[in-house]
Amino acid sequence: MTEDQLAASAAGIGALADPARRALYRFVAASANPVSRDQAAAGVGLPRHTVKFHLDRLVEEGLLETEYRRLTGRRGPGAGRPSKLYRRSEREIEVSLPERHYDLAGRILADAVETAAASVPAAREAVADAAVREGRRLATATGPAPRLADTARALGELGYEPRMEGERVVLGNCPFHTLAKEHTALVCGMNLGLLEAMLEQWGTKGACAVLDPAPGRCCVTLEPRKPA
Repeated sequence: MTEDQLAASAAGIGALADPARRALYRFVAASANPVSRDQAAAGVGLPRHTVKFHLDRLVEEGLLETEYRRLTGRRGPGAGRPSKLYRRSEREIEVSLPERHYDLAGRILADAVETAAASVPAAREAVADAAVREGRRLATATGPAPRLADTARALGELGYEPRMEGERVVLGNCPFHTLAKEHTALVCGMNLGLLEAMLEQWGTKGACAVLDPAPGRCCVTLEPRKPA
Protein backbone atom coordinates (compact mmCIF):
# COMPACT_ATOMS: atom_id res chain seq x y z
CA MET A 1 0.00 0.00 0.00
CA THR A 2 1.45 3.36 -1.03
CA GLU A 3 1.57 6.38 1.28
CA ASP A 4 -1.29 8.01 -0.66
CA GLN A 5 -3.44 4.87 -0.47
CA LEU A 6 -2.83 4.55 3.26
CA ALA A 7 -3.70 8.22 3.79
CA ALA A 8 -6.92 7.89 1.76
CA SER A 9 -8.01 4.77 3.67
CA ALA A 10 -7.19 6.35 7.02
CA ALA A 11 -9.18 9.46 6.08
CA GLY A 12 -12.17 7.34 5.13
CA ILE A 13 -12.08 5.49 8.43
CA GLY A 14 -11.54 8.76 10.29
CA ALA A 15 -14.67 10.20 8.69
CA LEU A 16 -16.69 7.52 10.47
CA ALA A 17 -15.16 8.24 13.88
CA ASP A 18 -17.79 10.92 14.48
CA PRO A 19 -20.94 9.27 15.97
CA ALA A 20 -23.36 11.43 13.95
CA ARG A 21 -21.53 10.74 10.72
CA ARG A 22 -21.41 7.04 11.50
CA ALA A 23 -25.17 6.99 12.19
CA LEU A 24 -25.85 8.75 8.89
CA TYR A 25 -23.66 6.33 6.97
CA ARG A 26 -25.47 3.37 8.51
CA PHE A 27 -28.86 4.93 7.74
CA VAL A 28 -28.02 5.55 4.10
CA ALA A 29 -26.42 2.11 3.72
CA ALA A 30 -29.50 0.40 5.16
CA SER A 31 -31.91 2.22 2.82
CA ALA A 32 -33.13 0.35 -0.24
CA ASN A 33 -33.23 3.61 -2.22
CA PRO A 34 -31.14 6.82 -2.22
CA VAL A 35 -32.23 9.19 0.56
CA SER A 36 -32.66 12.95 0.74
CA ARG A 37 -31.27 15.23 3.45
CA ASP A 38 -34.73 15.52 4.99
CA GLN A 39 -35.12 11.75 5.10
CA ALA A 40 -31.68 11.35 6.63
CA ALA A 41 -32.37 14.06 9.22
CA ALA A 42 -35.62 12.37 10.24
CA GLY A 43 -33.96 8.96 10.26
CA VAL A 44 -31.19 9.85 12.70
CA GLY A 45 -32.91 12.67 14.59
CA LEU A 46 -30.51 15.49 13.71
CA PRO A 47 -31.09 19.03 12.34
CA ARG A 48 -31.05 19.29 8.56
CA HIS A 49 -28.09 21.70 8.45
CA THR A 50 -26.02 19.32 10.58
CA VAL A 51 -26.98 16.40 8.36
CA LYS A 52 -26.01 18.31 5.22
CA PHE A 53 -22.51 18.94 6.55
CA HIS A 54 -21.91 15.33 7.56
CA LEU A 55 -23.39 13.82 4.38
CA ASP A 56 -21.24 16.02 2.18
CA ARG A 57 -18.15 15.07 4.22
CA LEU A 58 -18.95 11.40 3.59
CA VAL A 59 -19.24 12.18 -0.13
CA GLU A 60 -15.85 13.92 -0.07
CA GLU A 61 -14.27 10.83 1.47
CA GLY A 62 -15.82 8.57 -1.17
CA LEU A 63 -18.09 6.71 1.25
CA LEU A 64 -21.31 8.04 -0.28
CA GLU A 65 -22.35 9.00 -3.80
CA THR A 66 -25.01 11.46 -4.93
CA GLU A 67 -27.62 11.80 -7.63
CA TYR A 68 -30.32 14.35 -8.38
CA ARG A 69 -33.95 13.40 -8.85
CA ARG A 70 -37.42 14.86 -8.28
CA LEU A 71 -39.06 12.91 -5.50
CA THR A 72 -42.58 13.94 -6.59
CA GLY A 73 -42.24 12.35 -10.00
CA ARG A 74 -43.51 15.54 -11.65
CA ARG A 75 -41.81 17.05 -14.68
CA GLY A 76 -41.77 20.32 -16.55
CA PRO A 77 -42.40 23.88 -15.29
CA GLY A 78 -43.56 24.06 -11.69
CA ALA A 79 -42.22 20.62 -10.85
CA GLY A 80 -39.58 22.10 -8.55
CA ARG A 81 -35.86 21.50 -8.33
CA PRO A 82 -34.49 17.97 -8.20
CA SER A 83 -33.47 16.80 -4.73
CA LYS A 84 -29.92 15.81 -3.92
CA LEU A 85 -29.99 12.15 -2.92
CA TYR A 86 -27.34 10.05 -1.22
CA ARG A 87 -26.48 6.37 -1.59
CA ARG A 88 -23.59 4.26 -0.40
CA SER A 89 -20.66 4.05 -2.78
CA GLU A 90 -18.97 0.79 -3.76
CA ARG A 91 -15.69 1.92 -2.29
CA GLU A 92 -14.24 -0.59 0.16
CA ILE A 93 -11.92 0.54 2.95
CA GLU A 94 -9.60 -1.86 4.67
CA VAL A 95 -6.46 -1.00 6.58
CA SER A 96 -4.22 -3.76 7.91
CA LEU A 97 -1.00 -3.06 9.79
CA PRO A 98 1.25 -4.81 9.04
CA GLU A 99 -0.08 -4.99 5.50
CA ARG A 100 -2.04 -8.10 4.54
CA HIS A 101 -3.74 -9.10 1.27
CA TYR A 102 -6.38 -11.70 2.06
CA ASP A 103 -8.42 -10.38 -0.87
CA LEU A 104 -5.59 -11.36 -3.22
CA ALA A 105 -5.46 -14.84 -1.69
CA GLY A 106 -9.23 -15.11 -2.14
CA ARG A 107 -9.03 -14.19 -5.82
CA ILE A 108 -6.22 -16.68 -6.45
CA LEU A 109 -8.05 -19.50 -4.66
CA ALA A 110 -11.36 -18.73 -6.40
CA ASP A 111 -9.62 -18.70 -9.77
CA ALA A 112 -7.92 -22.00 -8.99
CA VAL A 113 -11.21 -23.65 -7.97
CA GLU A 114 -13.00 -22.44 -11.10
CA THR A 115 -10.17 -23.72 -13.27
CA ALA A 116 -10.12 -27.09 -11.49
CA ALA A 117 -13.91 -27.43 -11.54
CA ALA A 118 -13.90 -27.29 -15.33
CA SER A 119 -12.31 -30.75 -15.41
CA VAL A 120 -12.81 -32.03 -11.85
CA PRO A 121 -16.43 -31.47 -10.66
CA ALA A 122 -15.42 -32.57 -7.15
CA ALA A 123 -13.61 -29.24 -6.71
CA ARG A 124 -16.91 -27.31 -6.76
CA GLU A 125 -18.48 -29.91 -4.47
CA ALA A 126 -15.62 -29.40 -2.02
CA VAL A 127 -16.38 -25.66 -1.91
CA ALA A 128 -20.06 -26.41 -1.27
CA ASP A 129 -19.17 -28.81 1.55
CA ALA A 130 -16.79 -26.27 3.10
CA ALA A 131 -19.50 -23.57 2.93
CA VAL A 132 -21.94 -25.85 4.79
CA ARG A 133 -19.40 -26.61 7.51
CA GLU A 134 -18.56 -22.92 7.96
CA GLY A 135 -22.26 -22.00 8.01
CA ARG A 136 -22.91 -24.48 10.81
CA ARG A 137 -19.88 -23.21 12.72
CA LEU A 138 -20.96 -19.58 12.46
CA ALA A 139 -24.54 -20.38 13.45
CA THR A 140 -23.39 -22.42 16.45
CA ALA A 141 -21.16 -19.56 17.59
CA THR A 142 -24.05 -17.04 17.56
CA GLY A 143 -26.61 -19.33 19.21
CA PRO A 144 -30.19 -20.27 18.19
CA ALA A 145 -32.21 -17.90 15.98
CA PRO A 146 -35.58 -19.60 15.48
CA ARG A 147 -37.53 -16.43 14.64
CA LEU A 148 -36.92 -14.47 11.46
CA ALA A 149 -36.16 -11.35 13.52
CA ASP A 150 -33.46 -13.29 15.39
CA THR A 151 -32.02 -14.51 12.10
CA ALA A 152 -31.95 -11.00 10.64
CA ARG A 153 -30.17 -9.67 13.71
CA ALA A 154 -27.54 -12.43 13.54
CA LEU A 155 -26.96 -11.84 9.83
CA GLY A 156 -26.61 -8.12 10.54
CA GLU A 157 -23.73 -8.90 12.89
CA LEU A 158 -22.06 -10.80 10.03
CA GLY A 159 -22.25 -7.81 7.69
CA TYR A 160 -25.22 -8.80 5.51
CA GLU A 161 -27.30 -5.71 6.38
CA PRO A 162 -30.72 -7.42 6.30
CA ARG A 163 -33.94 -5.49 5.78
CA MET A 164 -37.56 -6.56 5.48
CA GLU A 165 -39.27 -6.09 2.13
CA GLY A 166 -42.78 -7.40 2.52
CA GLU A 167 -42.54 -10.98 3.78
CA ARG A 168 -38.97 -11.58 2.63
CA VAL A 169 -35.60 -10.52 4.01
CA VAL A 170 -33.30 -8.76 1.56
CA LEU A 171 -29.58 -8.72 2.36
CA GLY A 172 -28.36 -5.24 1.47
CA ASN A 173 -24.66 -6.13 1.50
CA CYS A 174 -22.64 -9.04 0.20
CA PRO A 175 -19.59 -9.67 2.43
CA PHE A 176 -17.92 -11.23 -0.63
CA HIS A 177 -18.82 -8.46 -3.09
CA THR A 178 -15.48 -8.13 -4.90
CA LEU A 179 -15.01 -11.87 -5.32
CA ALA A 180 -18.64 -12.28 -6.40
CA LYS A 181 -18.13 -9.81 -9.24
CA GLU A 182 -15.14 -11.74 -10.58
CA HIS A 183 -16.31 -15.31 -9.83
CA THR A 184 -20.09 -14.94 -9.68
CA ALA A 185 -21.29 -18.54 -10.04
CA LEU A 186 -18.69 -19.95 -7.63
CA VAL A 187 -19.06 -17.32 -4.90
CA CYS A 188 -22.85 -16.98 -5.09
CA GLY A 189 -23.18 -20.76 -4.87
CA MET A 190 -20.88 -20.74 -1.86
CA ASN A 191 -22.89 -17.95 -0.25
CA LEU A 192 -26.15 -19.82 -0.79
CA GLY A 193 -24.75 -22.97 0.80
CA LEU A 194 -23.38 -20.96 3.72
CA LEU A 195 -26.73 -19.31 4.44
CA GLU A 196 -28.74 -22.49 3.97
CA ALA A 197 -26.57 -24.24 6.54
CA MET A 198 -26.88 -21.32 8.95
CA LEU A 199 -30.69 -21.28 8.73
CA GLU A 200 -30.81 -25.04 9.30
CA GLN A 201 -28.43 -24.86 12.26
CA TRP A 202 -30.32 -21.91 13.78
CA GLY A 203 -33.63 -23.72 13.38
CA THR A 204 -35.13 -20.73 11.60
CA LYS A 205 -38.79 -21.45 10.91
CA GLY A 206 -40.84 -20.25 7.97
CA ALA A 207 -37.96 -19.02 5.76
CA CYS A 208 -35.48 -20.46 3.30
CA ALA A 209 -32.45 -19.08 1.45
CA VAL A 210 -33.04 -18.47 -2.26
CA LEU A 211 -30.61 -17.45 -4.99
CA ASP A 212 -32.10 -14.19 -6.32
CA PRO A 213 -29.30 -11.91 -7.64
CA ALA A 214 -29.98 -8.21 -8.23
CA PRO A 215 -27.77 -5.10 -8.47
CA GLY A 216 -26.70 -3.40 -5.26
CA ARG A 217 -27.33 -6.25 -2.82
CA CYS A 218 -26.49 -9.84 -1.91
CA CYS A 219 -27.39 -12.55 -4.41
CA VAL A 220 -29.34 -14.46 -1.74
CA THR A 221 -32.66 -13.49 -0.15
CA LEU A 222 -34.66 -15.17 2.62
CA GLU A 223 -38.09 -16.07 1.30
CA PRO A 224 -41.19 -17.40 3.12
CA ARG A 225 -41.09 -21.19 3.11
CA LYS A 226 -43.88 -22.65 0.99
CA PRO A 227 -46.05 -25.36 2.55
CA ALA A 228 -45.02 -28.85 1.51
